[in-house]
Amino acid sequence: MKEKFIELIKSTNREGIDNLLNFIDKTDFYTAPASTRFHGSHEGGLLEHSMKVYEILSKKVDNCCIDLSVSDDTLKIIALLHDICKVNYYKVDYRNAKNEYGEWVKVPYYTVEDTIPYGHGEKSVMMLSEYIKLTSEEKYCIRWHMGFTEPKELYSTIGAAYTKYPLALLLHEADLEATYFYDL
Repeated sequence: MKEKFIELIKSTNREGIDNLLNFIDKTDFYTAPASTRFHGSHEGGLLEHSMKVYEILSKKVDNCCIDLSVSDDTLKIIALLHDICKVNYYKVDYRNAKNEYGEWVKVPYYTVEDTIPYGHGEKSVMMLSEYIKLTSEEKYCIRWHMGFTEPKELYSTIGAAYTKYPLALLLHEADLEATYFYDL
């Protein structure tokens, strides 16, 4: 899966993409979980989730009821890298739990260690912008991919973003579908 991810990202030929891939190589992107206890809460979950979002988003764009005129490069960038903010974000810790014999044992679990407290979507945009130039549409898509899980005070802003860039709504939907329809 790692090789396919790298192949897809490299195929964008975006200026700076090799530097971005070098950065990713120095992080835990390929082994990190996608969350602490929900979707993809296992080693490699972030990579699996990102690949699934790309697969779903590609189908959504192909079958969309409006013409989005989206480049393949944009699809790859927004789907595969929307959660880049999760690199070096989860850490393994241990807690006590009873095993099948009723004995207390230490078991690993994921916890959050946010060394760059800059939000979620906006942090991904910031991190990617250090390596590659994003289009306005890509920035909006990645920034608002969490949709209405954002604070309610932002709902009108999210709605305006989805009206301006419908692809952002499709990315949000693909993210939700990858999270809830697949046992990642």
